[in-house]
Parts: sequence; C-alpha cells; structure tokens
Amino acid sequence: METVSINRSHGGTQGVYSHQSASTGTPMTFSVFVPDHAPGTKLPVLWYLSGLTCTHANVTEKGEFRAACVEHGIVFIAPDTSPRGEDVPDDEGYDFGKGAGFYVDAVQARWATHYRMRSYIEQELPALVAEHFPVDMARQGVAGHSMGGHGALTIGLRNADRFRSVSAFSPIVSPLNCPWGEKALGGYLGSDKATWREYDACALIEDGARLPDLLVDQGDADNFLHEQLKTGLLVMACKKAGIPATIRMQPGYDHSYYFISTFMADHVGWHAARLKA
Repeated sequence: METVSINRSHGGTQGVYSHQSASTGTPMTFSVFVPDHAPGTKLPVLWYLSGLTCTHANVTEKGEFRAACVEHGIVFIAPDTSPRGEDVPDDEGYDFGKGAGFYVDAVQARWATHYRMRSYIEQELPALVAEHFPVDMARQGVAGHSMGGHGALTIGLRNADRFRSVSAFSPIVSPLNCPWGEKALGGYLGSDKATWREYDACALIEDGARLPDLLVDQGDADNFLHEQLKTGLLVMACKKAGIPATIRMQPGYDHSYYFISTFMADHVGWHAARLKA
C-alpha cells in the first residue's frame, strides 16, 4: 500500500492510498479519514460507495463528513467505483465500464477479468484496511449514493451479519427495473435475469434478505427519480417484508453533492448510534 496524500482536517487525518488489487488485477485508489483518538483505540468503520462516473475523490472533497466523523469517532472509507488502467475494457457510455462497476463480479468474458468490485469491496479492501488502520471490524456500517446506494443496499442485505447499519442517498433500488440496471447487469452478468437478483435490493428482500432497519434520503427534484431510482419500489418491498425503514423524500433536492452533503451528518450520526460498542 502506498500513500498518495495526507491532510489534516477537523481534528483528524484524511489520507488517500493506492495498492495493487488481486481482485481487479489493477491498481486501486481509496480514501480513509481517521479521527484523532487515544493510542490503541479501534474505531468503528463507515464505508461509503460512490455513484456513476465518480471516484473516491467526489465524496472525499465534497461530502462534508469529517466534522461528524470526528464528533462520533468513526473512520470513513471511500473506495473507487471500478478498476482503472489502459488495459481495462471500457464503454462509450458513462453508465457502463470505467466509473460504473455496479459493485458486481462480472462473468461475461470481456469484463470478468477486471470488473470484480463485489469481491474487492466485500473481501479484499476490508482485509487491507484491517491490517493498516485502527478499525474495529466488528462495528461496520455501509452507505452510498445512486449506483453506490445500490451497492450499499445489496452488500448490506447480503451481509446483514457483518454490517450493523445500512443507509443510502438516492439509491438505484431495483436494477432489474431500470435502464441503468438493465444495461449494467446485462453487460456484466449476461441475459439470465435470475442471476441479477443478488444485485437487486428489492429482489433480495423479496427472496428473504432482511435488515434490522434502514435509512434512505431521496430528493424529490432528482431528475433520475422516476426512470432510474424508483424509490417507491423499495418503500413497498420494505413494507411487505416488515423492515423498519426510514425513507425520506426531501423537497427541492436533486441528485448532486449539494443534496448529499446536506444530509451527510444525519447519516453519520445514524450509523454512529448503531455502531456503539
């Protein structure tokens, strides 16, 4: 692991790091914010998964999470959204290929070698973080935005014994039922939609996956709401399954980091309440 940059901020250390990933076969970059803490103390972890076209830098630079993380004593980790490099295949569209890994392990031949973001996020990066940072891996939460909200929901649902808390901003709640999801899951996984279900939050809930509770914020002025995000499907899935979900429609807010940063401290505090020792 190599250090790309280190900055002091809000009584903590914001670092950016890179390493050679076995999962993706490429260098990967991620950011970690560690609040100041007593020597020997291990802090709970909040993973944040970003959306289409983003890298670790979007939330790191615009997410406004550090003050809340210092207040609550939480390490904040932001991975990249896909493999990168000249040898990594790509697509002309912004919604597939580089910057659009969709947190899946691809099986289609062109993509399967490098596009293994599920394995990277669920297995490889946590092991690396546990080795190098003062984290308590028994206290993990996961959040995300848009495509990353889809990632947070599905990873949280598949690993409910590992993540104590799950939240999302503007998540893609059902890739089975939106153009972004149909393109991404069809391209990475193939045409058999039965294999897509483990990457669809609503389908996972329908198939029996559960969370103790859930927090979602969605702007009602989000131009992707009706065609791509379809928040109402998650409301119905949680209600039918009896999952206590706080799903808030925020008047006037769009899909941007102006929206995310407005409610970020709420999410950090919500996770903190569930990540107490």
